[in-house]
Amino acid sequence: MWKKILRVFAVGLVLVLLCGAGTGWWLAALFDAEVDEVSLQQTVPAQVAYLQQLPPASRGKVLAVVSSTAVYPAAKVDGKLKKTGYELTELARFYWVLRANGFAVDIASPNGGAAPQVLDGDDMGEYDYSFLNDPQSSAQAGNTLKLADVDAADYQAVYFVGGKGAMYDFPQNPDIRRLLQQMLAAQKLIVAVCHGPAALLALDSANGPSFLAGKKLTAFTNAEELLLMPDAAQRFDFLLQSALEQQGAAFDGGPRYLPNLVVDGNLLTGQNPWSVWQLAEATVRALGVTPVQRPVTGEEQAMLLLQLQQEQGTAVAQAKVSQFVRQGPLQRDLLLMMALVSAMAGDWTESWQRLQLAVAVKAQLQEAIE
Repeated sequence: MWKKILRVFAVGLVLVLLCGAGTGWWLAALFDAEVDEVSLQQTVPAQVAYLQQLPPASRGKVLAVVSSTAVYPAAKVDGKLKKTGYELTELARFYWVLRANGFAVDIASPNGGAAPQVLDGDDMGEYDYSFLNDPQSSAQAGNTLKLADVDAADYQAVYFVGGKGAMYDFPQNPDIRRLLQQMLAAQKLIVAVCHGPAALLALDSANGPSFLAGKKLTAFTNAEELLLMPDAAQRFDFLLQSALEQQGAAFDGGPRYLPNLVVDGNLLTGQNPWSVWQLAEATVRALGVTPVQRPVTGEEQAMLLLQLQQEQGTAVAQAKVSQFVRQGPLQRDLLLMMALVSAMAGDWTESWQRLQLAVAVKAQLQEAIE
């Protein structure tokens, strides 16, 4: 999806800049080289260095909870059939980090059984396809535990996976409420990402102060939600950021679509899908384990560069490009996608600055080759 939008964006820039036919070739050259999608989709854990020697699951268990909602309620989308579910990338990447650090991961959902996955091909990488192609993880995802049958005493942490389906079957879910209450009573970890913090709304505050009152946390922000889904207020019963704030949460919303991790005691939250890697390793640390070294992905490299630009300016980020390139792959497509996001939000200055980063990365790669 994103690559198609990016190419439309590139054409639009050509028209706006009125720089002639040569600009089109220049913009096209900024995209990453096409990958072998067939080979990528066939990736198995044995082909990923980080996953080749998974240790025994001797450090206890963590529960990942995913949505069972497969389609938007018809009344919310004018009677049309629109699929939803949980984000596979948000489950897979967390799953592998916990497994690589010696933890077992069970997967549960409100209804149990096969839970609906959302697979965005432009976001999928080797870890995600490894999850789908691994007999153990794919079997777990295809036959999730039913939440009503889950005993909180079996787990050291619970992780609520995002995806828009969570907005429908996480809030006010009695089994999620029970699970949260039991985990909190035992002072265990509560972890959630993107739309996953909707689970926190299941806690009943009718008989006293809300658990969320004063809690520092993050989730998919209103700005992120409304930019790509202007009718979100109609599709959902609430906007997640607003609902959490109404429960008294001290919401920490970072820049649109950039990674953001917030830790408040035993509550760990990530803002969006790009926050999963940080959130997973923070969970491992909170469980008393130093995470094993993991190669930084090209997606992470792009996000770290964008964060540097956000915090210290374009000049500093451009000066660091060579360092980033030496560290490993860096997704230029993601830099271009974020330039598009800025343009969609009407921030053309930021859009141009992000485009400049992509140009600098391309130039550095060419210099390295020569």
